[in-house]
Amino acid sequence: MRPAFSLPVVVLVFTTAVGFAQQGSTDDPIGARARRLHAEAIVIDTHVDTTSRLLDPAWSFLDRHQPAERGAGGPGGRSTGNAVDLPRMREGGLDGAFFSIFMSNTVTGPQAVKRSLEQIDAVRGLAVRHPDTIALATTAAEVRAAHAAGKTIALMGMEGGHMIDDSLAVLRMYAALGVRYLTLTHSVHTNWADSSGDELPTHDGLTAFGKDVVRELNRLGVMVDVSHVADKTFWDALDVSVAPLLASHSSCRAISGHPRNLSDEMIKALAAKGGVIQINFLDAYLDHDLYLAQEDRRRELAPLRKELEQKYPGPENGARRMQELRRAMAAMPALPRPSWEKIVEHIDHAVKLVGDEHVGLGSDFDGASMPIGMEDATQLPKITEALVRKGYTDQQVRNILGENVLRLMTRVEQVAREMQAEAVRSSSRAPGAVAR
Repeated sequence: MRPAFSLPVVVLVFTTAVGFAQQGSTDDPIGARARRLHAEAIVIDTHVDTTSRLLDPAWSFLDRHQPAERGAGGPGGRSTGNAVDLPRMREGGLDGAFFSIFMSNTVTGPQAVKRSLEQIDAVRGLAVRHPDTIALATTAAEVRAAHAAGKTIALMGMEGGHMIDDSLAVLRMYAALGVRYLTLTHSVHTNWADSSGDELPTHDGLTAFGKDVVRELNRLGVMVDVSHVADKTFWDALDVSVAPLLASHSSCRAISGHPRNLSDEMIKALAAKGGVIQINFLDAYLDHDLYLAQEDRRRELAPLRKELEQKYPGPENGARRMQELRRAMAAMPALPRPSWEKIVEHIDHAVKLVGDEHVGLGSDFDGASMPIGMEDATQLPKITEALVRKGYTDQQVRNILGENVLRLMTRVEQVAREMQAEAVRSSSRAPGAVAR
């Protein structure tokens, strides 16, 4: 076990705060205001895929690592660099993040539950081993308390309904352990919900059980996340849910036509119910030309994929197939990457559509290819400064950086309390109930 962070963290926190102040003091007034605002705001990222790193005994969240080099990778094609660790969260003013509990859709059943519990344990372990530095939060109030105490905040979201193993009891267990959103699907259909990643629908949205999942999430105070889902699944979830919805890491389809993004109509409906779209930084979700180029390349690589599936069949060979596929892709001409300013374009589009109270940040750090200039968490202050230079007020920027998702959490928690109280009242009115 590593010793608890003591003096190094104190120095890091102090130098980070001084760094913001010094940068602001030498900047123009707008730059100084942006840096001060970013340092004071509660900045929450609703989706980072750093969790699998926590399971690696050779990797420490407390150490500073380097961003991934584009195209570089270790065994199985995994990049040797990454985007999020404690020192870089501090440097970038990222106060808290939802660590994604995730595994491939090919992992299902009891094995998926086992792996989910291991990842949950790893995130919870950060706060257990480093209580003076990191706090696990499950409510908006806990986020605010941890921020006031100067701690980095760890939250958890589950990226894919396949991990509940078609069991509401398993879902309840995850909620009890601190998971605070469930993405209804990942990139393929579950047994009860259609995904945007599969071309042909199976269920026409949510099945009856899928609707029960949404209701149970409401009752538990867990946010219903509609990133990754098919359009019909989105509309079904919106119709069934009493609580407002979260799109934890999605961007605007009006700018990039990727089916993972939300249409303007969907963003408006999400906001009308009090929900929030957290803008994803993945480059092809930001840039339509890159999305089209990647689709062309996907078709070009289709014969190789078939060949590899025959050569290395079965889920157990998935890493090997990916390694060879990435090797082939590395030999192809690089596709043009957008700049980080595209993130701001998506934020601004959504704000103009539905207002600043329904937009936030869901980077997909450590799970996606980032635009130029947003390689890791240290780059986040650029977004704040860009918004300030566009004329956003301090409160509007605070909303986008974290207040909106905290408001959403608070409302979801309130709905859960109301539903639970109503269930108790209904039980007491049932025939045969004993008066107390």
